[in-house]
Amino acid sequence: MVKNKIAQESAAISEIAVYGIQEKKGNDIVRLDLREIHSSVADYFVVCHAESSNQVKAIANSVEDEIYKAFKQDPWRKEGLINSDWIILDYIDVVVHIFKTDKREFYGLEELWGDAEMQFYKSA
Repeated sequence: MVKNKIAQESAAISEIAVYGIQEKKGNDIVRLDLREIHSSVADYFVVCHAESSNQVKAIANSVEDEIYKAFKQDPWRKEGLINSDWIILDYIDVVVHIFKTDKREFYGLEELWGDAEMQFYKSA
């Protein structure tokens, strides 16, 4: 029962993260479902990119705000805020990756987790 509730919450957090990204016009939004991958570090990765560091920061702020409004949760950890080339918001079971376009292409996160089920979203 508890495990099912946690799974439902991580799915809901990932959906709210997508909404926060859409609010700031994030590009090529993808949610990777990692639950069936035994070596995964989270239930979901949510990935997007933006053209500028300012937009990367704005998306990160939007995601944080939306998740806090819905769940009263702050990220357990945040990385990349200084340079804003790749910001990571870690909610334990959901990790949000917000890249500048060139960094997303360079790191190819989706290819690293290519066996994950992927859901694609349109920008708002």
